[in-house]
Amino acid sequence: MAARHSTADILDAAVHVRDAARSATAGSAGVDTVLAALSEVVEHDHASLTRWDPRRRRHTTLAGTYPEEATAYIETRLHRDPVFPVLHSPARGGLWLGDVPEPLLDASPGFQDVLAPLGIVDGVAQCLFASDGRYVGMLNVSLRWPRRTPDPARAVVTLLTEVLAATVAAAEAGPARPPGGLSPREREVLAELTAGRTNRQIAALLHVTPRTVGTHVEHILAKLDLPNRAAAAAQAAAWGIRSPHGGGAGPEPQLSPRRRPAAPPPR
Repeated sequence: MAARHSTADILDAAVHVRDAARSATAGSAGVDTVLAALSEVVEHDHASLTRWDPRRRRHTTLAGTYPEEATAYIETRLHRDPVFPVLHSPARGGLWLGDVPEPLLDASPGFQDVLAPLGIVDGVAQCLFASDGRYVGMLNVSLRWPRRTPDPARAVVTLLTEVLAATVAAAEAGPARPPGGLSPREREVLAELTAGRTNRQIAALLHVTPRTVGTHVEHILAKLDLPNRAAAAAQAAAWGIRSPHGGGAGPEPQLSPRRRPAAPPPR
């Protein structure tokens, strides 16, 4: 079960989501960084941001961590799910799984055939609308554990709707997307690799140890089947992933000097 964060923690994390979304909208960061920041607001097992294509009448995943079958359902069938008309309202602040009436869940192929087999018991589906009222896409977040009540993250997700909608509306889905096998933290580390940062610099930014960053880098290389961090950075750049902290590597963090033993007195 995820650790409980205070309301202040969640609000602080929401600021990071807003900043990441603005960077993605401006094209200086990938949409993946938005999902990574969102994981600090709602710690989840799976999440995705999708863009609605009115010409093709389907969603396109801009960033996501769902398995392939779930991703395919979100992209091609979710808009025909019985739950979707309930979601598709600019006045609604997202539909949390625990608030969906039981008969509607029973009639939903998305829940019965896709989410339930994954062990999903909570989460939110949030339709996103542009400032002119156009439907532009959706945020989906799924968890394998129930959220506590009352939950400040509910209100925060609603407050983030406008900036998420702007990000989705501005994004163009590329021919290749990052695979869903990377965890949100691994995606954050991958984003910092594009800036040429060392493990110590990344650790200082993410408030973890250099050893933890090294482990994440090893997992990234293994999951992406790449030989080294330079190759990972190049692949991330091709996917449009950028560091939300800028492109410069910056100075190495200063560590407290170790105290050397005193020299023995002369004889």
